[in-house]
Amino acid sequence: MTYEVKSLNEECGIFGIWGHPQAAQVTYFGLHSLQHRGQEGAGILVNNGGDLKRHRDVGLVSEVFKNPADLAKLEGNSAIGHVRYATAGEATIDNIQPFHFRFHDGHLGLAHNGNLTNAQTLRAELEDKGAIFSSTSDSEIIMHLIRHSRKSNFIDKVKEALNRVKGGFAYLLMAEGKLIAALDPNGFRPLSIGKMKNGAWVVSSETCAFEVVGAEWVQDVEPGQLVIIDDSGIEFDTYTTDTQLAICSMEYIYFARPDSTIHGVNVHTARKNMGRRLAQEFEHQADIVVGVPNSSLSAAMGFAEESGLPNEMGLIKNQYTQRTFIQPTQELREQGVRMKLSAVSGVVKDKRVVMIDDSIVRGTTSRRIVQLLREAGAKEVHVAIGSPELKYPCFYGIDIQSRRELISANHDVEEVRQIIGADSLTYLSKEGLIESVGLDTDAPNGGLCVAYFDGDYPTPLYDYEERYLQSLKEKTSFFRN
Repeated sequence: MTYEVKSLNEECGIFGIWGHPQAAQVTYFGLHSLQHRGQEGAGILVNNGGDLKRHRDVGLVSEVFKNPADLAKLEGNSAIGHVRYATAGEATIDNIQPFHFRFHDGHLGLAHNGNLTNAQTLRAELEDKGAIFSSTSDSEIIMHLIRHSRKSNFIDKVKEALNRVKGGFAYLLMAEGKLIAALDPNGFRPLSIGKMKNGAWVVSSETCAFEVVGAEWVQDVEPGQLVIIDDSGIEFDTYTTDTQLAICSMEYIYFARPDSTIHGVNVHTARKNMGRRLAQEFEHQADIVVGVPNSSLSAAMGFAEESGLPNEMGLIKNQYTQRTFIQPTQELREQGVRMKLSAVSGVVKDKRVVMIDDSIVRGTTSRRIVQLLREAGAKEVHVAIGSPELKYPCFYGIDIQSRRELISANHDVEEVRQIIGADSLTYLSKEGLIESVGLDTDAPNGGLCVAYFDGDYPTPLYDYEERYLQSLKEKTSFFRN
């Protein structure tokens, strides 16, 4: 049976700003920096003295705001923005954020990154109490919880609601007089605070956006922390002390931009360290190192430095191709890969190539890249992966929620090697991954969530427990050469 190309996808990116006369324009630039975190939709909501306005649509940031008038009409000195990749809910405009809620006593805006593990239970409970949802996204739930809270103070309502939702989440809430940021008790998703020269505060999923908008990093939002920004300044509070850092390891492996820093660790540096450790664990002879662009280039640098092998540009990515959609025939699927990636015969011909990639999900892409290298004349192709085997689904904000989608959940290393057609296959060890990232923490697994590799989830799975147990029984036969 043939499977379509499948890559890992993050749910979204969020950006917020308070205290800038051109808040929407700054947010636009911030969202451009976070475009890699979501390409299905984008939106910006502004606060102009308590009057909230929004523009959103499906597509890339540049497509959503291709008409200058759409950005110009968003006047205000504070804003929140969102880029989306759907992991929960359909890819329709109703699910494109930020959400805008109009109540009799005021308006609220919401942007969310992550996935709630008890969303189904909470949604049913809220609907039984009369709540009406306008989207199929789980992001709406937090707002209904806030409105149903009997606490007298708005911040206390927010805290109570945050203690009801479970899973991975980074929230931005825009109220009439304040901007609120909150992170889940495990810090699965990254979120950072920065400050611009004019005194404006910014909040972003990744620090790479700070450089673009001219902000300096102040601090990361900590697990269980609540950040309140208004005209008087910034306040750091907590809604729970039951916290344990378990940041998604795939942020360092694949998702985040290499120029971002997460909890004090530069992503490029972490990936280089992964490549170095991978070279130490690699046991085969080779002539050159070739990284799969773009997320594996840092690991390829580290591998080459450690092994002493030359790091060559044996694969070229076409930067101007759009996303590859499902194609109806095998021939068209193969052509779609060739449009995005090509092997350089003059570099790899008659060489024993170490192909460095960040992960193997279905194995489809790895198989085709190995084939490209062989067709370009590579004598041997040794695949080295800068992460452990992906064997278990994620329920905190990555669109892999079944073991049926993971080739390593159904095949051992030798079987995967045969399926992708490589001469050898080496994965980075879990210990190597943890040590390569090197977070300064005493938390389990070095402060990383590595559940995708060992099945040890740092939180209860709630609504996903039955689905997870069922996935353990599933068996899928992936294609072979």
